[in-house]
Amino acid sequence: MLQALIDKLEQTRSLTREEWIALIRGRSPEAAEYLFRRARKIRVQHYGHDIYIRGLIEFTNYCKNDCYYCGIRKSNANAQRYRLSKEDILSCCDTGYRLGFRTFVLQGGEDGWFTDERLSSIISEIRRRWPDCAITLSAGERSRESYQMLFDAGADRYLLRHETYDSDHYGKLHPPSLSAAHRQKCLWDLKEIGYQTGTGFMTGSPYQTPENLADDMLFLARLNPQMVGIGPFIPHHETPFARQPAGTAELTLYMLGLIRLLIPAVLLPSTTALGTIVPDGREQGILAGANVVMPNLSPPQVREKYLLYDNKLCTGDEAAESLRSLKKRMEAIGCHITVERGDSLNR
Repeated sequence: MLQALIDKLEQTRSLTREEWIALIRGRSPEAAEYLFRRARKIRVQHYGHDIYIRGLIEFTNYCKNDCYYCGIRKSNANAQRYRLSKEDILSCCDTGYRLGFRTFVLQGGEDGWFTDERLSSIISEIRRRWPDCAITLSAGERSRESYQMLFDAGADRYLLRHETYDSDHYGKLHPPSLSAAHRQKCLWDLKEIGYQTGTGFMTGSPYQTPENLADDMLFLARLNPQMVGIGPFIPHHETPFARQPAGTAELTLYMLGLIRLLIPAVLLPSTTALGTIVPDGREQGILAGANVVMPNLSPPQVREKYLLYDNKLCTGDEAAESLRSLKKRMEAIGCHITVERGDSLNR
């Protein structure tokens, strides 16, 4: 039955909610292996054996929000806060460009210090200095006017994980000041403005059910994003979820494969969180259908301060300086790093 559902998904890119639930709840090692073979084939059809690299610049770990799972939440008094200056960010881009990166991802907490004017100034300078590069932002929920201003300054892409579609489940993970409906409105605004839009969710987050994941997949089908980033929930010791069990690589990989079948031309990262919970997690993610990795370009002295969860991978292959090793690891599984911008083929 599971293989039949996987075949239907591949052929129609559509399942009912009940079929999604059955496919997720009933998963087995045999079904997963069948799924991964199909996902790899589809990825190769669209992107060949290319793996795209993104230079991640974690520019601030200040955040006004208090999400229950996040290590940089406002209430974490023990977080060592920092902000990168415009010069720091441009230096990271310069280093990354010389290493071969053609996409820079500016990721940070929702930090009010970075006003629209300040962020626009940074974006426009990156655009001026490196006109052949893509600029991706991951800076949380902002107004439509803010998104438009940043787009006009030169940003190409925006990443905003919806985390979970179900409003009740969302409320169990976030304070009352945040809502699933507003998060989703931001995503629709981003798409309408013209960003290559990315969303995603945690796997194995507290209170998550197969029904929640089915709703996430139905939302992805409606939104039809250009990128989807998913990763396992990993607890942080300074959050209300410190004692909650972590998500698993097994479920994360399975959902990666399903997303590749649902949106065949999507850009699909094999995330740092996946590489954190198992040593070869990023290779496994590629073999499950992913085609993006995001090494860290942040200054070494701040990498360990941007801790969304415990034991984050921030040395070794997570450092951009170890790109040569990452290339070898990708080549060992039949893929190769490419220095192209790697725009999404999903329209």
